[in-house]
Amino acid sequence: MPVRVVLADDQQLIRTALRMVIADIEDVEVVGEAADGEEAVTRTEELRPDVVVMDIRMPGVDGIEATRRITAGAGESRIVVLTTFDDDYVYGALRAGASGFLVKDMALDDIIGAIRIVAAGDALIAPSVTRRLIQDFTSARSAEPPRPRRDLTAITDREREVLTLVGSGLSNAEIAERLFISVATAKTYLTRLLSKLDARDRVQLVIIAYEAGLVSARR
Repeated sequence: MPVRVVLADDQQLIRTALRMVIADIEDVEVVGEAADGEEAVTRTEELRPDVVVMDIRMPGVDGIEATRRITAGAGESRIVVLTTFDDDYVYGALRAGASGFLVKDMALDDIIGAIRIVAAGDALIAPSVTRRLIQDFTSARSAEPPRPRRDLTAITDREREVLTLVGSGLSNAEIAERLFISVATAKTYLTRLLSKLDARDRVQLVIIAYEAGLVSARR
């Protein structure tokens, strides 16, 4: 069964470009489109796609609210957020439940790859985006009262190493290479971290790593 996708973007050019690329791919198909967040929610409820490719800035209901409504619903559709990264809505999208976070100037093939990864149940943030997230996260939190550091006593020293590398933006393959383990073993550690830290996906692990003091904007 191909990965079923809904494209939600107010720019028809972007939707058309993605649709044209996907049309040549056997394991991914576009089943619907939406020009705003309200329509994205409606189409997702109707079509139950595996993945929604969601723009953040759209008229009316924006991508953050649409993501929140979709992830709060009874369906299992997962969200890949597309942005120019000039917006101030990054963390809202993450907290709303987005499973992938990509920038619009990425190669179309990379975006398709992200759709596959998210459909398979993983989450994806490009390493460069991860570092930018941490930097912006630091700036946003600098004016807030200090927060207590997250308790990581439930995880092992090795799992802490893996969490640090996830928070630094490394992929599973890069983590495996850094720690001299197999990719399968790296994935096993990731699964354990998700369970022990009650995290939904890799995106939340990045935030947890920052909040625990394992990574910072200087890394």
